[in-house]
Amino acid sequence: MQIHLLKSKIHRACVTAADVNYEGSLGIDQDFMEHVGLLPYERILCGNLANGHRFETYAIPAKRGSRAIILNGAVAHLGKTGDRITIMSYAVVDRKKARKWQPAVIVLDAKNKIVNERGI
Repeated sequence: MQIHLLKSKIHRACVTAADVNYEGSLGIDQDFMEHVGLLPYERILCGNLANGHRFETYAIPAKRGSRAIILNGAVAHLGKTGDRITIMSYAVVDRKKARKWQPAVIVLDAKNKIVNERGI
């Protein structure tokens, strides 16, 4: 049997920009993506801590070292600059491996600096 488990999480990321005219996706600083093992175009689920909206999209790399978190396309209507969001990806894992599974998690501060990490 296989089950879906949390693979990666970027917790409390601060939205730095929103562009409703972009084709879609969530721009994430490439350093953050690599740190938690997110790939370009990987499916993600996001929760906006400011307003409770949840949305699904895909990750695209933003400029390395920029600390950027950019709402693009339709999801730009679900948040604004300064909102804190949690970004999650999932993996299908064999039940036997699931017992020892550890997701890669980073926690960011208000300036999108990593203040905590685990499972990395």
